[in-house]
Formats: sequence, structure tokens, C-alpha cells
Amino acid sequence: METIRVLSVFGTRPEAIKMCPLVQELAARPQIESLCCVTAQHRQMLDSVLDTFGVKPDWDLDIMTPRQTLSSITSKCLLGMDEAIDALKPDLILVHGDTSTTFAGALSAFYHQVSLGHVEAGLRTYDKYSPFPEEMNRVLVSGIAEMNFCPTFGNRENLVREGRDRNIFITGNTVIDALRTTVQENHHFAAELLNHLPYEEKKVLLVTCHRRENYGEPMRNIFQALRQIAEKRTDVELVYPVHLSPVVREAADQYLRGVPRVHLIDPLSAGDMHNLMARCYLVLTDSGGLQEEAPALGKPVLVLRRETERPEAVAAGTVKLAGVVQEDIVSLTEELLSKKSAYDKMARAVNPYGDGHACRRIADAIEWRYGLRPERPADYQA
Repeated sequence: METIRVLSVFGTRPEAIKMCPLVQELAARPQIESLCCVTAQHRQMLDSVLDTFGVKPDWDLDIMTPRQTLSSITSKCLLGMDEAIDALKPDLILVHGDTSTTFAGALSAFYHQVSLGHVEAGLRTYDKYSPFPEEMNRVLVSGIAEMNFCPTFGNRENLVREGRDRNIFITGNTVIDALRTTVQENHHFAAELLNHLPYEEKKVLLVTCHRRENYGEPMRNIFQALRQIAEKRTDVELVYPVHLSPVVREAADQYLRGVPRVHLIDPLSAGDMHNLMARCYLVLTDSGGLQEEAPALGKPVLVLRRETERPEAVAAGTVKLAGVVQEDIVSLTEELLSKKSAYDKMARAVNPYGDGHACRRIADAIEWRYGLRPERPADYQA
């Protein structure tokens, strides 16, 4: 085979942050034709990332609708992918992680009998409802994928235990590659508030909270904890880029709107988010990607969930599970705000998620799999 057509499929902001550097790396390879299909599961947040990286999709399904459901996302992706695959005729389809776009893209590749590669493969909590629907999405994708690109050795071991032990490559996480592009010392934020926060005088806490399994009581507990922290500590500023989900925005308005030193702002571009992370003191999040990104920038992370599919970060000491109980969140946050030794221990821990060369390893593995290079690429070792 002289050249191969590789179609990268993604649709959410976190996927785009992690896949755009890979799309660019594949495009730089003379024997690979790099194609890109976006579903626009998240329209506005996706477009800002595409602009940041200068990636122009070859196909755009544009599926997003107000208050969309998991069923509507999946069915629209499947129908749209039929047309995209027929038109673009890829030799290999790449999907990322665990979103509804990921599952639908993988299922569509199977229906069209096109080989599938899974980027960020092998993450598990072994609880199919947490995170929901992500845990089951990634398990189902693993049953279809013919190439698995695992960020860590632990992810590989999960797949091996499940009997999926062929064509596994340990690559590190592509989000570390993305940070090399986006974080800049002289960055100017589009959100003017962020240009004037007292980063040196106060402790800026970056917050994200949006997962479906946190809807309802868990989210109320989280927001009440944040409110308690802000009201108690005059030396902190909380910045919360609020997800566009109406459920999340309504809860944030109810519990946090108008609280002194709490700044509810619109979602940030990838560049603004990464540079805010680089300047903040501490990250509190239920996001998966931030658990990988923040440690690379020396920032401790408190995870606002009951468990994490990224146990490597917990083992390394860069991340702690804060859970969704108000008192626990307040207590762990207070410890990091008050005890320099506890803070430094987390901030200085080694990030297990990569060295900024994951995209190169993935592209090398694809070339090797298709006979375009003689030797299998070496696995990443933390």
C-alpha cells in the first residue's frame, strides 16, 4: 500500500483538543492522507478548538440540537457517518475516548467493515453507570477496535485482561502534545476578566463540573461546597467556566450566582482554558481530560467524582478523589489551601500521562501496521 486514508472522527470539545494535534501529525506524513469528520456534538465549543489548532474538517455532520438526548446524538451520528464514509472511503477510522460520537463512529466503521483505531483506549472504572454513558461507550468500542492506542501501561493491562491483547500501543496521551501548542507565557485571554485576576495575590481555583452522573444531588453538594469555600476564604477566587448544558447552567445559577469571589463565565477556548490552568493555584473538576492536563502544568487536582478511570494520576499523587460529599470537598480543598507541604507534594509529583510525543507514536504505529515502516514503534514509558 503506497498511501493510506485515515479518517479522524470527533465531535466534542475535549475530543477535539486531543485529536487536532493527531490530525496535524498525520497530515505531515507523506504516505498518509489525513481526513477529518466532525459530528459537532458540541457545536460552539468544538469550533473554538478547531480555530485554535487551524484544523478544517473535511466533513461536518452538524448534529447538535437544544437539549439533545443520548439516543438522538447516536442515531444522528450513525446516519451522518454513512454518507461520510461512502464519500471519503477511508482505510482506517480513528475515534477518541468514550463519547457518544466515539461509540457511533466505531459502530459505523464496523457496519462499513472499515478498520478502527481507538485513541485513548483501555480506560476503565468497571461500573457501567459511572461515568455515564462513557464507561459503556469505551467498553463497546474496545470490542470493535483493531488498533488500540493506550495512554499508559495500566490501560494496556485492562485490555489484556479482557482478552483484547492484539495491536496495543502505549503512546502517552495526546493532550500533553496539545499543551505544547496552546500554553504561552504572554497569552491574552478573550474573556477580559481573566486578564485582570490577582493570580499573584490570591489563590485562583479553576472549577469545572458537568458530568451527567453528577446531575441532581451530587451537583448540589458540589456547588454548596464551592459556595462554602468562597464565603469562608477571602484569599481565593473561584473561576467556573459553566458548561452549556441547561441542567448545569440552571444549577450553577441557583447555587453560585452572585456569591462573592465566584466568577461564572462562559466556556473557554482551548487556549484560554489551558493558560488559565497554567496560572491557577488548584483545579477542582469532574472532567477526565483536566486530570491529565493540570498535572503536566504542576497543578494539583481534586476530582469531583466517586471514582476515576485514571488511577495512574492518583497513584502518582497528582490527583485526589474528593467525591461528591460537601464536607469532603471542603476539607480536601482547605488542606491544599492551608498546608504548603500537602500542596507541594501534589504539585511536584510526576505526571504519568506523557512527554508530548503521543501523536508521533500513534502515526508511527499506523505506518507500521500498514507496512509503511519496518519496525514496530517503541512503547511510551513513564
